[in-house]
Order: sequence, then C-alpha cells, then structure tokens
Amino acid sequence: MKVTAGLLGALVLLLAGCQDKQAGPTTQDFARERAALAAKLDEKAKKGAVAPKPAAAPVVAKAAEAAGPGFGAVEQSFHYDPRGKRDPFRSSRLEQLARENEEIRGPLEQFDVSQLSLVAVVWQTGNPRALVQDPAGESYIVRTGMRIGKNAGRILTIGDSTVVVKETYVDLLGQETTKDIEMRIRRSQGG
Repeated sequence: MKVTAGLLGALVLLLAGCQDKQAGPTTQDFARERAALAAKLDEKAKKGAVAPKPAAAPVVAKAAEAAGPGFGAVEQSFHYDPRGKRDPFRSSRLEQLARENEEIRGPLEQFDVSQLSLVAVVWQTGNPRALVQDPAGESYIVRTGMRIGKNAGRILTIGDSTVVVKETYVDLLGQETTKDIEMRIRRSQGG
C-alpha cells in the first residue's frame, strides 16, 4: 500500500513538472514586435517626424517567421569578405616575422641567392669586397656581414672566386635551420 502511494505521488509530481511552459518570448514574438515597430516608424516617416530607416527589420522579421518556432533567423544574403582579415590557416608568428623583415629589406634581399650572380671579387685586401648582379642587371658591391637573399642571408666569407652566404630558414613549427650557400664566379664559355 505504501509502495503504490509512493508511486502515485511520484507520478503526480512527474506529470506536474511536464507541463508545456515557455521560459520566455519566442522568435515569433520578437518578429511581431519588430514588424509593429517598423509599422510605427513608417507612419512617423510619412508624417515627416523621423527619417526613414533601412528596411532591414522587416526582412529579419520575415526570415524569423519562416525559420519556425524556437529557431534563430539566419539572413540569407550573408557574404564573407576576407579582405583585410588574417588567414586563419597561417601561423601568426611567421606573419609577424615577415612584417619585421619587410621593413628593413635592402635591394639584394628582394631576390633569392640562386637568382644573384657573382661577377667579381677583390679579396687580397684587409676588407674584401665582391660585385654581385641581380636578375635585372643592376650591380652591387657587398662585403662580409651584409644581408643578402630572401631568407635572412648574411655573407660569411669572401674568397678568391667565391662568396659564402649563410641563410636561415624558419619552418612551420618556428624552428630555425641554417644553410651555407656558395656563390661562384661563372667563367665565360667559348674562346
């Protein structure tokens, strides 16, 4: 008897808690209020009291009514414009390093070391120098320690017919790797 009374009491409480109650206004309620507000603004605009507003509110109200109860309205004419925004798939650290390097780049840092050619070397002096030519035919005099190439290269040594450049590469994980590249004077072909 006590068990049936307990089950009956639990069943009554369960049914009392399952009533269809709404916690707040629905999307349709908001859509109706927006439509009423838009109608009031239109009336005031016709009287000349208020400047007419763009017709965004009725469009949103129609979309909200079409979405159905309990669902948020989504505007159908949305278009994403990526201009001026950061690419989410690129490392922000690499972009920061690129911006820092772009600010102080010289003319020889605009080209890859493989695009530059060594033309002449003055090497048996206290301050050895070399003549380097870019793809456009412009010539530059370089010395030990100067920056050269796109990958933050520095001239290590200048020999009798060679220039050794140390380049630093940054991989996707942000780790730096260095590589020594030797530029040689190209001997002319023919006779």
